[in-house]
Amino acid sequence: MAGKTLSEKIIGNHCGKAVNAGETVIVNVDLSYVQDGTGPLTIRRMKEMGIEVAYNPKKTIFFLDHASPSPRMELSNDHEFMRDFARKSGIILSNVGNGISHHNSLEKYACPGDVIVGADSHTCTNGALGAFGTGMGSTDVAAAIALGKTWMRVPETYLVEVNGRLQKGVYSKDIILYLIGTIGSNGATYKALEFTGDTINDMSTAGRSTMANMSVEAGAKAGIFPPDEETRNFLKAMGREEAFRELKSDEDAVFEKKIQIKADELEPLIAVPHLVDNVKKISEIGKVKVHEVFIGTSCNGRLEDLHIAASILKGHTINPDTRAIVTPASRRVYIEALKDGTIETFMEAGALVTGAGCGACDGVHMGILGDGEVCLATQPRNFKGRMGDPDSFIYLGNPAVAAATALAGEISDPREVM
Repeated sequence: MAGKTLSEKIIGNHCGKAVNAGETVIVNVDLSYVQDGTGPLTIRRMKEMGIEVAYNPKKTIFFLDHASPSPRMELSNDHEFMRDFARKSGIILSNVGNGISHHNSLEKYACPGDVIVGADSHTCTNGALGAFGTGMGSTDVAAAIALGKTWMRVPETYLVEVNGRLQKGVYSKDIILYLIGTIGSNGATYKALEFTGDTINDMSTAGRSTMANMSVEAGAKAGIFPPDEETRNFLKAMGREEAFRELKSDEDAVFEKKIQIKADELEPLIAVPHLVDNVKKISEIGKVKVHEVFIGTSCNGRLEDLHIAASILKGHTINPDTRAIVTPASRRVYIEALKDGTIETFMEAGALVTGAGCGACDGVHMGILGDGEVCLATQPRNFKGRMGDPDSFIYLGNPAVAAATALAGEISDPREVM
C-alpha cells in the first residue's frame, strides 16, 4: 500500500479511516469561520435549517474584516446582524479593527493538522501552519458550523519543490506568481499544492502565508506546508507552542504531479490586468504610470511585508502623483509596526495607513479606483473591477515592488533602489 500525502493524512485523521485521493468523505471540522461578506447568508442558511446554535461556538468565528469599519448603512446592519447572532450563540466575534480573518486565524486559532473551513476562498492561507484550510460557500460553512463536520472529495496533490536562494528584491510572492503564471489560474483546480524544498525550509511563516493564500488563484483546494521548526517558532511567538505537531507526507506518497522551481533564477514578477496568471517579468513591463499603490491584505499585510516596503520608503517621499495606502493584516501587526517605527516611516513618506482589515482589496471602500486609474497592489487578485471600478487596471507585485513604485510613480524594479 502506497504512503499518504500530507493532505490525505490530515483528512483521514478527521474521518477515522485511511483515505485516498478521489474519495468523497465526511470529515470533522476543527475550525469554521465566515466574514462580513458571507456571514449574513451563512446565518440565514442556518436558520432555514432550523439550527441557531453552533456545534462548537468556541471554534467558530465571525470576522468583521471586509467592510471594516462599515462604509454604508446596509453593511452596518449586516454587522449588527452578525453581532447579534454571535451574542446569542456564543460564537466568537472578531470585531472591526481586529484585522483579516486568515491572518488572525494563524495568530490565534489554526493548528498544524487541523481541518479548517471558511466562507472565504483565501481560507487556504491556514496551510502556512500545516492545516488543511479551504474556502467553501456560505451554505456549506453553515452546515459545518451547525454540525461540526462537512463533506469533501480528497484532493490529489501536486508536490511543488522550490530550491535555491532568492535574489535581492525577490520574495515568496514572486514564487507563487511564477507558479500561477506557469500552470495557469485553473492549473491546479481542486488539487492540494504541497510546498517543499530548501527555499521553503528557509522561508518565514509570513512568506509561506503569501504562497498558501494565493494557492487558490491556481484553483487549488488547499496550499499546505509541512509543519517544521519555523512553524513551532511562529506558534511559540503567538503563545501557542503547545499547538505544534509534526506532520509530513510519507516518502512513498503518491503525488499526481511534481513541479520544480529554481528560486535563484527568479526576478520580481508582475501579474498584469486582468488575470492573476497573466504574469510577466518586471523587466518586460515597460513604463506604466501608477495612480495608487496598495500594500496589505491577507496576502502581504504582515509585519515582514511592511518591513520590506518601509525599508525602501524610509527617508524618501512618495511621488506626488501617486497615493500609497498601507493596511496592516491584524491589530497585532499594526501594534508591532507602531512600536518599531514602521508606521511612522510610512506616514513620513506620505502614505496613508488605515486600520487593520482587508482594506481596498475587495473594492468596498478605503481605496476604490476611478475610471482608467492604475493600481499596483500586493493583494492576491487583479480581476476586472476587483477594486471597485471595471474601467481601472490592477497590477500585482511584491511589497518591494510596491514601495519602489510608490516612490517613482510608475511600476519600478525595487533592485534599483535597494
